[in-house]
Amino acid sequence: MSGSSNSAEVPQFLPLKDRKIVLGVSGSIAAYKAADLASKLVQAGAQVDVILTESAQEFIGKSTFAALTHRPVTTGLWEANSPLAIDHVSLAIEADCVVVAPATANTLAKLALGLSDDALGATVLATSAPIIVAPAMDANMYASDAVQQNVATLRDRGVTVAEPGEGRLASGLIGKGRMQEPSQIAGLARKVIGRSGDYAGRKVVVSAGGTQEPLDPVRYISNRSSGKMGYALAEAARDRGADVTLVTAPTALEAPAGISVVPAATVASMRESVMSASAYADLLVMAAAISDFSPAEVAPEKIKKDESGLTLELAKNEDWMPLVTGRKLVKVAFAAETGDAAAKAADKVASKGAVFTVANDVSEAGSGFGTDTNRVTFVDASGNTEPMPLMDKLAVAHAILDRALPHLI
Repeated sequence: MSGSSNSAEVPQFLPLKDRKIVLGVSGSIAAYKAADLASKLVQAGAQVDVILTESAQEFIGKSTFAALTHRPVTTGLWEANSPLAIDHVSLAIEADCVVVAPATANTLAKLALGLSDDALGATVLATSAPIIVAPAMDANMYASDAVQQNVATLRDRGVTVAEPGEGRLASGLIGKGRMQEPSQIAGLARKVIGRSGDYAGRKVVVSAGGTQEPLDPVRYISNRSSGKMGYALAEAARDRGADVTLVTAPTALEAPAGISVVPAATVASMRESVMSASAYADLLVMAAAISDFSPAEVAPEKIKKDESGLTLELAKNEDWMPLVTGRKLVKVAFAAETGDAAAKAADKVASKGAVFTVANDVSEAGSGFGTDTNRVTFVDASGNTEPMPLMDKLAVAHAILDRALPHLI
């Protein structure tokens, strides 16, 4: 993702800062993805301790993970300097999360049976931390009754399963068995670690992206919204324990893990989806850039180029945010403006039924569409303003959730 030119000056928000994650790697060609996963977890602020099974070492070496994590790598239960040796299981006890990726059919079977004949099995048995397994194997193996029964057993015990994806496998077959992408597994780690956070038990709806109003079957009217702010809000709420629904216009962003994603391209579909999702929600954050205008007529065929040019008649779209209601719904509005954003946003608080509005000047460097940073001002119903410093969008998202939390019943 592209960042603003001054993003390096902004402190980075680390969602897994100081969290201890044990990453177990078993013997699959997908072990190379585990290296990427380790890197992503470290970049997110986690302390990562890697355990390699004997088979895993046939595919990838311990020096790779040592270099990525700056931590010793465990390869056996009987290593003299291993924190797992004999009766010392500090890794398992101190872990905030245990991730097994890739998890082969053999590893899934051993975990389901509770075997502890290696360092990975002993760690999983000894930990009380949440566990994630990311299966990786041939499609026929994954579809087998034995593997599916083992997966079901682990789910019944509370293990989170990162379902494998479909595609071309190492065997040459096309099917379901590819290890979930590292970014998705990292997102699941953030979710399970944060599930007892201050938003636990809350239902949060976030809208994101810029809606697209069709002009003809080929063209549409839209805006420059990238969806990054809305996606950051959805991830932040998930990381704090919320059950999150993200209603999103088309974007280039990857769907966040552990979040219900509802596509909504047009204003009409965005309205329907937001209203439906908000009926039993606690919090709605309208970060989407909703089109103010739509073509008065949509041509059934592509409009042909004409020497005389083209004149469009646009109709004003209804502001439907005031109509969104729920049994205990708290609403937060956004106001993307150019110049004096706070003043222009003040009248939107009451008119939209929001507890406060998040105003930002999109003409300001580092605060416009598509950047990884934002500078916002909170404006409440009394006209009080609270300007925030330039921050990365995940930090802004947490600031918004912090401010919204006291309003929730």
